[in-house]
Amino acid sequence: MEETHLTQLGRQTEAPQRPEDAILERVPNPQAGTLYLARFVAPEFTSLCPVTGQPDFAHLVIDYAPADWLIESKSLKLFLGAFRNHGAFHEDCTVAVGKRIFDTAEPKWLRIGGYWYPRGGIPIDVFWQSGPPPEGLWLPDQGVAPYRGRG
Repeated sequence: MEETHLTQLGRQTEAPQRPEDAILERVPNPQAGTLYLARFVAPEFTSLCPVTGQPDFAHLVIDYAPADWLIESKSLKLFLGAFRNHGAFHEDCTVAVGKRIFDTAEPKWLRIGGYWYPRGGIPIDVFWQSGPPPEGLWLPDQGVAPYRGRG
């Protein structure tokens, strides 16, 4: 395993202004070789509509089966926060988050559910996964109910 050089954990860190400026960090997995699922939930994810500039809100659920690396959670928090002033469609934000985490952590498997609150009266849910889940991996429901409005 390569040596880890964390640049944000335990330090005062400026929030990145753009997702591409965010440093997503990883740490060695002390349970490498064990098949298990780790979950991050970001119930207050925000970005901007790329056309109107109005804020968009989502509840993200990120599940991954770690291999040799884990995502360091402070760097994840800063990365997700960098979308606050980023203009992109729901689909782009959700898939971009999933792919960036996958590329950094190099897990056995990853899925992301982006449960977006209504824009123009239509909620949009976006799902991406890196491929089929490993056999024997426990996949709990993501626990986010479909949007029902007042009904």
